[in-house]
Amino acid sequence: MTVRIAKFIADTGVASRRDAEQMIADGRVALNGETVTSPVCFINPDVDTVTIDGVVVKPRDVSRLYAFHKPLNTMTTTRDPAGRKTIYDCLAPQYKNLRYVGRLDYKTTGLLLMTDDGELAQKLSHPSSRIERTYIATVNSTDFSKLDAARAGITVDGIKYRPMKIDVIGTNVLRVTVTEGKKNEVRIVLRACRCPVRHLRRISFGPIVLGNMAVGEIKQIPQKTIDELLKSI
Repeated sequence: MTVRIAKFIADTGVASRRDAEQMIADGRVALNGETVTSPVCFINPDVDTVTIDGVVVKPRDVSRLYAFHKPLNTMTTTRDPAGRKTIYDCLAPQYKNLRYVGRLDYKTTGLLLMTDDGELAQKLSHPSSRIERTYIATVNSTDFSKLDAARAGITVDGIKYRPMKIDVIGTNVLRVTVTEGKKNEVRIVLRACRCPVRHLRRISFGPIVLGNMAVGEIKQIPQKTIDELLKSI
């Protein structure tokens, strides 16, 4: 089976696809000893040899998945044009090539999955996976009379959101479970229900839970749990 060379490099975890394309443009990538001049190049990982700066890029043997406790006021991106702190500023060097599974916004904390497998990241974050993600939301309201609209499925500014599971667990604290992963969906829907979010923390992604992980901590997920997660898709 053939694959674009930039995707192959990205899937090994050596670099992002964008960075791989830049490496190609810089003349750093070779295929079977010949410098690659275009990212529109297909390879067969089983028979072809790819090198970067003369070093062989080996196919990934095992996909690795990690749980990361994302700190407050960090961007889920590799670099931020506004110069704000990113999640990669909080990670040790050996984790810098991991890619995130979906996103948590700047003000949202909690469980963020990261992996060295681009295909796995896409599979887990795609809305069709319907993987449950659970959040604890502290809101600026004690009036929860409008929440049934969110529980039934609501349309906000022309965008339809799937039904959410919402439980009141404190005076102004909600436990919210979603299965879609649209951008800022919990904040948008709760605001539409007159419960604007003051603080939001994700505590689980499928069978993977944040538990008592310290802020900024990262730990590898056992293969058994990964298999369980994939079976739920």
